[in-house]
Amino acid sequence: MPNSAYWFLGLSVSSILLLTYTLFHAKSTVRAIFLFLIMTQIAYMIETIIYIFGSSYTYLPGLLKNNAYYDSNMGALTSNLLVIPTAAIIIAVFEWRWKAIAALIVFIGVIEWVFVLLEIYKLNWWRIEYTAGGLVFYFSVAKLLYSRLLRPVNGMFHSLLLFLCIAPIMGTLHILPIMLFMNRSYDPSWFNDPAHDTTACASLYYIVSSCMIVAIMKLQQGHVWLKYCGIAVFILVLTLELVQTEMLTIHKWWDPWFYCLFPATVYLLLRPISTRLARGA
Repeated sequence: MPNSAYWFLGLSVSSILLLTYTLFHAKSTVRAIFLFLIMTQIAYMIETIIYIFGSSYTYLPGLLKNNAYYDSNMGALTSNLLVIPTAAIIIAVFEWRWKAIAALIVFIGVIEWVFVLLEIYKLNWWRIEYTAGGLVFYFSVAKLLYSRLLRPVNGMFHSLLLFLCIAPIMGTLHILPIMLFMNRSYDPSWFNDPAHDTTACASLYYIVSSCMIVAIMKLQQGHVWLKYCGIAVFILVLTLELVQTEMLTIHKWWDPWFYCLFPATVYLLLRPISTRLARGA
């Protein structure tokens, strides 16, 4: 394992330990978990714009030797699935004031600067100052949402929060197998690198499928298992259509089974989130 991998693994382990500690000490673990999911998806959406489609920077963790872009994605997951959402949870749960938040933003900026010096993180057009400015907005949203989650939500805001809770799970389960097992590839012909193409297309795919699950959760009529089967069939038809148009190539026999069943299973297991949001987390 290259030395760069230890830096990213160290950040990941530290974030997991801090997240566990924070959830353990939160007054409402459920509310803290909801906020973690929401802030993860907000980070994912920002990263989709600036990193995937904007090519703002490149991570060099050295965790995946067979594909440079997927290796960069592993670094992106360290940041957007663990480090940044965990920082947001700590700020919200422990009610940090802005002096402490400013110190944390500076600390994150120093880490980013050190990673650049170590040549395990490459800035293209992005600047560390942009990260600092973005974190001010990001942490402000975390504090507001954590307070708002105490009260019941309904209407479009309920749908939005439900989407933000479900989408990071859908997105992570969608892209991780592709990066680790090369089980499928998308070919929208947007970028020169096939892995970049696949990542970009997958980022839109999981958003669409997450919206579909939210819409089905909001339906009052229909049996749960009928909806479960409906989601699986919809994904199967979509998969066949993408294969037919040569937008999707499947490389592993288990791929269609996994991608048809896991969205339906996410719907089945996460249905209580909708009820909990409606009555206040």
